[in-house]
Amino acid sequence: MFKLSKGAEYAIRSILYLSRQRTGRVCYSEEISKNQEIPRAYLAKVFQALGRKGIIKSMRGTKGGVTLLKAPELISVYDVIIAVEGDIFLNDCLIHEGFCHRDPVCSAHRFWHSIQEKFCALLQEANFQTLADDAGHLEKNNPAVLATKDVATP
Repeated sequence: MFKLSKGAEYAIRSILYLSRQRTGRVCYSEEISKNQEIPRAYLAKVFQALGRKGIIKSMRGTKGGVTLLKAPELISVYDVIIAVEGDIFLNDCLIHEGFCHRDPVCSAHRFWHSIQEKFCALLQEANFQTLADDAGHLEKNNPAVLATKDVATP
């Protein structure tokens, strides 16, 4: 089964949370952890990866926390997944040309290559402003779901 890692899922949820804040707002890790139901220790690892790729900025001290370095519309889901997981490969034969000696005669290889290109293109098109806007509509139309959680909305 193809599945994103927990790290990638947590990264997407945390960037979505930050995308829903007013521009420039610094959020505490504890706030994001509680709101998005992400273990704090895991969130710290995710933030390190996102910081190394220039997606967020972490600040220490009494005014510390994290903030986005780019506008949400300039951050793709692909950017966030790559920051945490590295390159996306739907099959081993796609890791690099010639990884599998059967590539030139394998129709499955061609199929996987085509699917991977389409999949990555969709992830690159999906940006966090669109996801944030959608999240606002979903919450507005499903207030009972949020009321069942002890999680503050942004």
